[in-house]
Amino acid sequence: MYRYDQYDQQIVNERVAQYRDQVRRRLSGELAEEEFIPLRLQNGLYMQIHAYMLRIAVPYGLLSAKQMRMFSHIARKYDRGYGHFTTRQNIQFNWLGLEDTPDILADLASVEMHAIQTSGNCIRNITSDEFAGVAVDEVVDPRPYAEILRQWSTFHPEFAYLPRKFKIAITGAKEDRAAISMHDIGLSVVKNAQGDVGFRVLVGGGLGRTPIIGSVLCEFLPWRYMMTYIESIVRVYNQHGRRDNKYKARIKILVKALGIEEFKRQVEADWCDLKDGAGTLTIEEVNRVSSYFTAPDYEKLTANEPSLDSFKAENKAFANWLQRNVKPHRIPGYAIVVLSLKKSDVAPGDASAEQMEVAADLADRFSFGELRITHKQNLVLADVKQSDLITLWKIAAANGIASPNIGLLTDMISCPGAEFCTLANARSIPLAQLIAERFDSIDFQHDIGEIELNISGCVNACGHNHMGNIGITGVEKKDHDEWYQVSLGGSKGNNSSIGKIIGPSFTFIQVPEVIDRLLQVYLRERIEAERFIDTVRRLGLNPFKEQVYATAIEAEPEEKTEASLFKPAQYSVPFYSPRF
Repeated sequence: MYRYDQYDQQIVNERVAQYRDQVRRRLSGELAEEEFIPLRLQNGLYMQIHAYMLRIAVPYGLLSAKQMRMFSHIARKYDRGYGHFTTRQNIQFNWLGLEDTPDILADLASVEMHAIQTSGNCIRNITSDEFAGVAVDEVVDPRPYAEILRQWSTFHPEFAYLPRKFKIAITGAKEDRAAISMHDIGLSVVKNAQGDVGFRVLVGGGLGRTPIIGSVLCEFLPWRYMMTYIESIVRVYNQHGRRDNKYKARIKILVKALGIEEFKRQVEADWCDLKDGAGTLTIEEVNRVSSYFTAPDYEKLTANEPSLDSFKAENKAFANWLQRNVKPHRIPGYAIVVLSLKKSDVAPGDASAEQMEVAADLADRFSFGELRITHKQNLVLADVKQSDLITLWKIAAANGIASPNIGLLTDMISCPGAEFCTLANARSIPLAQLIAERFDSIDFQHDIGEIELNISGCVNACGHNHMGNIGITGVEKKDHDEWYQVSLGGSKGNNSSIGKIIGPSFTFIQVPEVIDRLLQVYLRERIEAERFIDTVRRLGLNPFKEQVYATAIEAEPEEKTEASLFKPAQYSVPFYSPRF
């Protein structure tokens, strides 16, 4: 993985010193809060409902065991013993005191990490495929290009104050695991018929209030023009993107307003001045950065480990884990392992300090000291010998990170919601827990098969609700009760789609029953091994809507006569509080 050079380290150290002085002045009263806000946001620090939240950058989701142990240290010393891994392949700490944040950034700098550009109207953390470098379907390893983009975008003076935040994702595999179509710029590293490396460039994707799938801007961009072409895209956006209305400030609105052909014309007109300039990549620079991502010292192993067959025949829990959490590796005898951070009694994406230490230990022992963070808020050990899978599973299971549910119903994405976020209209975490408890049977989940359930507490869609096969969104109501819209048909990957709302919204306690009714239709109508999303696409929304709205949804058994589908149910669900 990439290691800081003297310039990286100097920049980060100087930023820590600068920020430490800014905090000192804020605490002394020299800086008013309105003056301090843009300064703290430049360093990833948000003020939430209960305390400050710090978002730490994990470039393209890749980190070392040493860095994971630093997260564990921060969780113990400065937070409440846990951290929250996000859909942007970052980590957040939710219970920080302002006076501690300079020390946290200094601790991060000691392991080559920071929180720069994890907030604000700038180019955010570059994200990528969590299986980059090891996936069997990979065409080109995207990590060197992701690192080049990280270096280019960090502190870029022209893009320090964009109309709105800006997100770039890159993949190099046949299957898009980086959700590039929902980003401001999505890049797919490809090869043409002659074997030349280039990029398929998407632009104008995004979720939030106006969910849009990105449009193809360039089918094949030669690799040497990656930075100059992207720079022209951002320059056009920076010049013409709206700053008078933050809800219409993202590049997707500009692309939609201009049309993709006019937007492309303006980009390529600007690119004429940059195309062969100083930003043009050289093979020497690509090779220099690529040298940080060389393959580890793999052993020559047989393709299949015979000991696994007998053990999984005797142990159903291991067999389930092997089926769902272990993925094929490009090197014979190795496997990719996904450590699940999805248990019914814990917020999706949360990991305790102890679990982070265990993950770091597993990385050191079994995976060349590296880990990945996924868009689904889980962790990955990318290079595990098949012969080590049984031992690894036992350790992971003993520490609560081996739920055999990757890609299943309880492998939910959830934003922090109203427990933490000032923007949220409704609770996300308790709803995710309620759903997980309702459908906790792993046998039932395996029977349902592959399905994506995404929850957001508001229209900002941090939980990617629009891309969920089933999407749940907290909506604002005049009566201030919690209501949730349900959508169907969303999907990420090569065949991305935006989910469609099925009808009027539901109360908190009704949502699990709604999901149950949706699943009833699927189980009744699916054809053989058809996935949930494929059944939805084949049937359309009507059969699902009819099942959901056919009869009133009961809130509690003792309230059968009073329950009404569109009347708030009377319920008592405890406010999410295990961390308080």
